[in-house]
Amino acid sequence: MTESSTAVVVLAAGQGSRMQSDLPKVLHRLAGVPLIGHALAAARSLEPEQIIVVAGHGGDKVASATAKLDPEAEIVRQTEQLGTGHAVRQTLPALEGFEGKVIVLYGDTPFIGQDTLAALSSHPADVVVLGFEAEDPGRYGRLVVTDRGLERIVEFKDADEATRRIALCNSGVMALDAALLRKLIVRIDNNNAAGEYYLTDLVELARAEGHRADVVTCDEEETLGINTRAELAQAESAFQTRARAEALENGVTLSDPETVWFALDTVIGRDAIIGQNVVFGPGVTVESGAEILPFSHLEGCHVSAGATVGPFARLRVGAELGSDVHVGNFVEIKNSVLDEGVKVGHLTYLGDASVGEHSNIGAGTITCNYDGVMKHRTQIGARAFIGSDTMLVAPVRVGAEAVTGSGSVITDDVEDGALALGRARQANKPGLGVRLMQALRARKEKR
Repeated sequence: MTESSTAVVVLAAGQGSRMQSDLPKVLHRLAGVPLIGHALAAARSLEPEQIIVVAGHGGDKVASATAKLDPEAEIVRQTEQLGTGHAVRQTLPALEGFEGKVIVLYGDTPFIGQDTLAALSSHPADVVVLGFEAEDPGRYGRLVVTDRGLERIVEFKDADEATRRIALCNSGVMALDAALLRKLIVRIDNNNAAGEYYLTDLVELARAEGHRADVVTCDEEETLGINTRAELAQAESAFQTRARAEALENGVTLSDPETVWFALDTVIGRDAIIGQNVVFGPGVTVESGAEILPFSHLEGCHVSAGATVGPFARLRVGAELGSDVHVGNFVEIKNSVLDEGVKVGHLTYLGDASVGEHSNIGAGTITCNYDGVMKHRTQIGARAFIGSDTMLVAPVRVGAEAVTGSGSVITDDVEDGALALGRARQANKPGLGVRLMQALRARKEKR
């Protein structure tokens, strides 16, 4: 390892009892992803050698979520929640041999910025603590700073009145040399009001050995920790406000910004137009010049330049829309690729399908992709015309420039350029309609 190498430890072992939930706190969602996903994304911005997540309460669930969010992250367990110092101590085996800088983040603190993390990572002091000037310091730990740097961190429970008047507060985020961490973490004791092993005690231990400790500061909003449902709602509001402002600044038109909801990883190109009441789930990219009309929901999909979606459309995971595609009202697309110029006007479900360029999909078309056990694909060639209310029973292929008659049930492949009719022949029975209605009315009168 080089001296510039970085490892990130994410503490995610707490129960979060104030959330009043059976779900571990770090798995509650903010901007479409679990809280820990924000910490992992921040950690990845440093391009670290390692990311280690300390799981405790609900550890199996936290480990499973972490594996989906960041498969390369390592999981260690804290079987007893005895404080932040104890949690970090559990990472020592995973950090064995690592010689760079270790940054400790928290799974319930989602807004630490990339610039702040870069400042922590590059600071020359042996121990660096992230602090902030609090408008209301409340019960935060206080940072005692002199001209010699950071002297000590005092938890609120252990602070006297003079220390409690200090406005510079501790975020809990810390960076320090890995060798120093290994040396000092085992010396932390629990001789304090809470009976816990505080990671913050590393500052005094380091200074006692002649090492310099210092502070990097950030805006208070970056240090917001989530402990209650109310704070989660406040964090969601803060995230959405910021995401909307960034979209507008980057050249995206939002018809009614307050009604558009973004996910953590939403990407929208300039000159895209987003209508009111549009919701973006995780994994959405909308290219420049595309338009998403009102009341649409998108997740795990890609919308190319010039495409239009909605109103009242749903794009699910795996939907890939080519340039100038039109997906209209009450259309649902899942795990399907629509090539350039495809038109799906309304009232249609396309699942597990591939649709060739400039094809037209009539209203009420359904790809019947699930047989109760397996999913099957439908292939539609270029410039095909699928008549309204066509049922495409997969696996099935409709060739290029082929046509299906309205109301058809297509169970066999259709060759290029063919017309497929798959409906029962109509039979009219004179007078039977009247007699049937009379019989129904008579039955109703007897009840």
